[in-house]
Amino acid sequence: MRNLDFSSWQGVLTTILGLLLVTLIGMGIRLIMMFTIQQRRERMNRQINERLRTLIAAYKVLGGSFTGDLAVDPTHLRDLRRPHAADPVDGEQAPDPSDEGAKGSDRARRIRDAVEAALSDIILLGTEEQVRLAERAARELVEGRPVHVHDLVVSLRDFIRKALDLDPIPAGLAIPAQGPARPSGSGSRGEGRRERAEGGKGGGGGAMMGGMGMGMGGMGLGAGLGAAHHEDDPHGA
Repeated sequence: MRNLDFSSWQGVLTTILGLLLVTLIGMGIRLIMMFTIQQRRERMNRQINERLRTLIAAYKVLGGSFTGDLAVDPTHLRDLRRPHAADPVDGEQAPDPSDEGAKGSDRARRIRDAVEAALSDIILLGTEEQVRLAERAARELVEGRPVHVHDLVVSLRDFIRKALDLDPIPAGLAIPAQGPARPSGSGSRGEGRRERAEGGKGGGGGAMMGGMGMGMGGMGLGAGLGAAHHEDDPHGA
């Protein structure tokens, strides 16, 4: 306050300008800090949302089924096509790769591929417990052993509910064991039927156009023969 001078109008003007300058500098620093904090908060929110979105998708893949075979089959189709796997041993019939229930079928392959992708996402974005469980499941896949992912599904479910500020699952509930979601093959079969139907329609249209062309050609040929016969025999009936 000792530096404030109100004895003359020059002193008052200088004092006011100094106060305005200090105020502007303080407001600028505050705006910069607020903008920096807001950017950092938005970046953290985007990271949390992306992490939750990825883990929720992994949960749906790993825990989307309550019935059927809840273990992931690690067998690859190339293992079934090896010479020793193709030859029956001791009267046993070799598995048919086209059978949906056989190991190495397209359905089992799609389940395994989806589970592997989900495990990779969990190892990248999961908690320490989830990373350990995902690493154990991935190691079992590599070793060729059937994999059960129920413990990992429970860990994901609890983490997601806590992150979304939801109440925990009641302890008295007896939730069945969960396994990987079974992909549906109805889409590919429907597409095949639609393609065959479109092909049949196209073939029918081509046959119709061909028949019309042949009919028009026959009419032209008949007219030409009649005109030639009239010229050869002008007095004919």
